[in-house]
Amino acid sequence: MTNIRSTDQAQLFVWSDIDPDHETDFNQWYNREHMEERVRISGFTGARRYRAVSSAARRYLALYRANSLADFTTEAYRTAFSKQTQWSVTNFGRMSNTRRRVMHVAQEGGFGWGGALVLIELHPDAMQSEAISNLLSDTVTKDGVLRVHSMFPDEALSSPLPSENTQGRVFAPCIAVDVASEPIAEATLRDLTEKMGSAIREAETFRLMWSLDENDLPPLDT
Repeated sequence: MTNIRSTDQAQLFVWSDIDPDHETDFNQWYNREHMEERVRISGFTGARRYRAVSSAARRYLALYRANSLADFTTEAYRTAFSKQTQWSVTNFGRMSNTRRRVMHVAQEGGFGWGGALVLIELHPDAMQSEAISNLLSDTVTKDGVLRVHSMFPDEALSSPLPSENTQGRVFAPCIAVDVASEPIAEATLRDLTEKMGSAIREAETFRLMWSLDENDLPPLDT
């Protein structure tokens, strides 16, 4: 379980907030339309939604897994991205403080998805690949840690959403750690903060709201 492996996989993350007045509709949209819509795109293997444990500036995180960065360049993906439903257009417009990044999942260890997540953004070029790999190798051996991975952003594919400030966008590598519980997430973040220090640009812990695997979806009616 402790081996860190290289991958060709990709992951989109959308980290954002929403006005409380629209929060119920926002969650319904994700739960009843948007997650399924994205996971049905060819090449996408699953998606997960999280809510920040703290009262962070961006409380909601959505992660979408794909087989490779090439899956974000297909006609199927372009169609989904350019032909949004009215419900999607409305909720994209309501998001605030949004950060959308398409990432290459460069290194990974462990397996499964935990009930809580640590997400750490690094300052660009703050850590070399070997140092990140050593850190992941150590972290995945800790009690309650299930899966670790590092991601590097693809600037060309990371088109901003309407609610994202495009001035001074930073394309930061990330480390994500899936763990069994929120207390383990907090302890893991403290440990990684000690080890990584000034390399960390931003960090947050999240609780899992729900996950969707491509194999969960029934065939569409024809």
